[in-house]
Amino acid sequence: MSAAARSYLSKVLDIMEKNALLRHQVEWTEVRRQAFSQARAAQKPSDTYDAIRSALRTAGHGHSSFFEPKQVKEVIEAPPDSSFQGPEARSLGEHVAYVSLPAVQGSDAAYQRYVRQGREAVAKADRPGACGWVVDLRRNHGGSMWPMLAVAGPILGDGKVGMFVDPDGKTYPWTIQNGSPRENGRPFDWGDSAPVANPHAPVAVLTDGVTASAAEAVAVAFRGRPQTRSFGEDTYGVPTGNKNRRLSDGAVLGLTEVKDADRTGRNYDAPISPDEEIPTMKLRSGAHADQVLQAAKNWLSKSARGCGSGRSGPRPGP
Repeated sequence: MSAAARSYLSKVLDIMEKNALLRHQVEWTEVRRQAFSQARAAQKPSDTYDAIRSALRTAGHGHSSFFEPKQVKEVIEAPPDSSFQGPEARSLGEHVAYVSLPAVQGSDAAYQRYVRQGREAVAKADRPGACGWVVDLRRNHGGSMWPMLAVAGPILGDGKVGMFVDPDGKTYPWTIQNGSPRENGRPFDWGDSAPVANPHAPVAVLTDGVTASAAEAVAVAFRGRPQTRSFGEDTYGVPTGNKNRRLSDGAVLGLTEVKDADRTGRNYDAPISPDEEIPTMKLRSGAHADQVLQAAKNWLSKSARGCGSGRSGPRPGP
């Protein structure tokens, strides 16, 4: 192994040992031994990539990623293109509005477009004032949670909505202020969001087995919110936070470093079960009916009863 390859691999393993969510549970001496053995013939940093991926399989919690320089440009830094899919929102009638939050990963321009499109769609669906909301996280495999929260923020409501928790118990809160998210107090560049007509309206959150990573964080953010209920299937099961660290050759180590926790302090580290389970098989057995969405609408129609008849929207309980 060349000195350059050894130094590169050693620095990556140092990052993992210091920051990984599983850092207190991994036998790092053995991880290093195996990594250097696998990369023993490496002459340049790229020759160590397979050894890094092997180490991540042991210490990466099943959610970590490693992006080669070419993949960084294709995935992490990708601008929005013709295939870009942003949030969609519409009225479902009976004073119920619907917003679908798809996955989003890419450049700042992609995030800006996602937030702008999503906020415009939510504002349009909210006319003349929704008494209940459906937030659809199905088929959302993740990416970045923050653009998603920037769209859902007015529906979530201002205040603390969740947090990251590291292996030592240190917390990093997620908050909403003026409809826009903040990570540990730090705002993003998207600015404030226009409020919805009824910020305390009941919310139904839809999940399935594809709902993962950042989408699970959004689901967690709605946990503990008054008048909120989830429908569908268990999520994929990686409600954890990754931090992307750029390496000397342009590769990026996306290391899982924290767990998600809801506003009550409950930690999540496994698939998240909905309040009302409706298996996909049951959904597919119908001709065209989306039974998950129908169940959510039925619950919302009861929870928001009286709203839209000249009275203000429902308020949370004490």
